[in-house]
Amino acid sequence: MSSNHTNTHPAGTAADTAAADHKPSNFLRQIIEKDLEQGTYAQRRWAGTPGDAAHHAAGPLDPAKIRTRFPPEPNGYLHVGHAKSICLNFGLARDYGGVCHMRFDDTNPEKEDTEYVNSILDAVQWLGFGWEANGQNHLFQASDYFDFMYRAAEYLIEAGHAYVDEQSPEDMRANRGDFGKPGVDSPFRTRTPAENLDRFRQMAQGQHADGAMVLRAKIDMASPNINMRDPAIYRIRRATHHNTGDKWCIYPMYTFAHPIEDALEQITHSICTLEFEDQRPFYDWLMDRLAEGGLLAAPAPKQYEFARLNLTYVITSKRKLAALVNEGKVNGWDDPRMPTIVGLRRRGYTPAALQAFAERIGVAGLTTAPWKAACEKIWS
Repeated sequence: MSSNHTNTHPAGTAADTAAADHKPSNFLRQIIEKDLEQGTYAQRRWAGTPGDAAHHAAGPLDPAKIRTRFPPEPNGYLHVGHAKSICLNFGLARDYGGVCHMRFDDTNPEKEDTEYVNSILDAVQWLGFGWEANGQNHLFQASDYFDFMYRAAEYLIEAGHAYVDEQSPEDMRANRGDFGKPGVDSPFRTRTPAENLDRFRQMAQGQHADGAMVLRAKIDMASPNINMRDPAIYRIRRATHHNTGDKWCIYPMYTFAHPIEDALEQITHSICTLEFEDQRPFYDWLMDRLAEGGLLAAPAPKQYEFARLNLTYVITSKRKLAALVNEGKVNGWDDPRMPTIVGLRRRGYTPAALQAFAERIGVAGLTTAPWKAACEKIWS
């Protein structure tokens, strides 16, 4: 990904690895330390750039002991909750001799903009972190993997693990069932792989209207986890993408794209917030299917969830913060009243203070905090 941002903060050096000994422990650190002790990822290879199984097999052993990532969607300015995630992911990589990737999850073209891309890069660097390590730049974007994602989707179809569904959105929703009732199989679920492949290629060629059909994973419509009831993985969406332009009229769903991005980048510990916990079974299912087909390298990444930062009386939703900006309720994203990183910066908070706040508030068991107490933590 091209950028005018010069990365002045190395992602981590050998001298940093001892830093973990001086940090308070938490469940994520315990997981990483156990993996390092057992050599879980010791034989993992890294070809220098993201790629499939064959690409990495040709590379040397990975010099990074672990790989994490900070994967924001470029659809708004980052807020204090993101600051916690930035410090967590970049900090863990630094403390354990690893690398943290800076990745844009740009799979939703209608809401994304280069203004947000630049603001996110500025925020991460202002906080004191960077994405260069071992002589390599680790700045990536999901849209660079669209070709592989399409290839992966075709493989799933050919292997009988995905099908094109032409039910209306209303019928799909009704047939999905609920927590007390199993779902109902789509009438299109029994199509042959050849029929599904032809239909999917028609989707990609723009032969059908937006919303006319979706590609769904074929898993289990009776699963107690609703997220495993044949989730949609591709939809038709005619929208110009800020990176790929008008090359695609179909786009992958986030739950499909996210695990693939992690695997192509050889991420070891994929750390996200608790709202993605119910999605983890699909994450693992997808990794297993694509590894079976030889598309992705083993061992696969693993997803781990931590409690997101909620501050009482403070909005930590990019959608709601965007509404405040767009409706003129505040004077831009950097209004000092805003809990955005640029707003906090303008208000006088320092990178060191926000890093200390993120460390002291912890990564487990704490889901809310009073804003006044949070501010006292930052200033103390």
